Amino acid sequence: MSRIRWSLCAIVLAAAIVPAAAQVNPYKDGTPGVTGYRSEVLAEVIVQESKFTRLAEAIPAEKYNWRPSPSTRSFAEVFLHVSAANYNLYKLVGTPPPAGLNIKELEKSTTDKTKVVSTLKESFAHAKKAITAMSDADLEKSMDWFGGKNTERGVVLFIVRHGAEHLGQSIAYARFVGVIPPWTEDLQKKPEKKDAPAKEKQ
Repeated sequence: MSRIRWSLCAIVLAAAIVPAAAQVNPYKDGTPGVTGYRSEVLAEVIVQESKFTRLAEAIPAEKYNWRPSPSTRSFAEVFLHVSAANYNLYKLVGTPPPAGLNIKELEKSTTDKTKVVSTLKESFAHAKKAITAMSDADLEKSMDWFGGKNTERGVVLFIVRHGAEHLGQSIAYARFVGVIPPWTEDLQKKPEKKDAPAKEKQ
């Protein structure tokens, strides 16, 4: 069991240091109209969006019900859990979810790959809209938070961390069913530069 845990940790850690695919690079391209801390958060959300959607598209439809154990979420449930969080958590910083959306039941609403991927993309569009709509002044607003206090700045940091946790979970799932994360495949396809140091396999 400990060997499995270490393997999972290694997979997640390796994936975390791999840069986003060349076509999605908010660190280079910037976040027009969004500056300061919000820009930094938005950049991370854009990268998460790219990785989540590319991974969701790479998982075979017949694997969407797969889960590593009966007590854990399936692929579909993880992706929809992230979608629900994108809708539900940003209401704390001023952007409510769309009217009529049943967030409580979203996680178990479907196992259809096309619907799951579509929901994931729509939820990240909502997240980006919410970050863009915030003002820098609002970042310091205080609110009750798990028995204590937090600011809107801290809340969006929590949201990004939450997404990163489930991205790592999804990557580990993918490896278990034999799917290489697409951004890792991108790196593997790039020709090695002469005299460049050898890269570790991700």
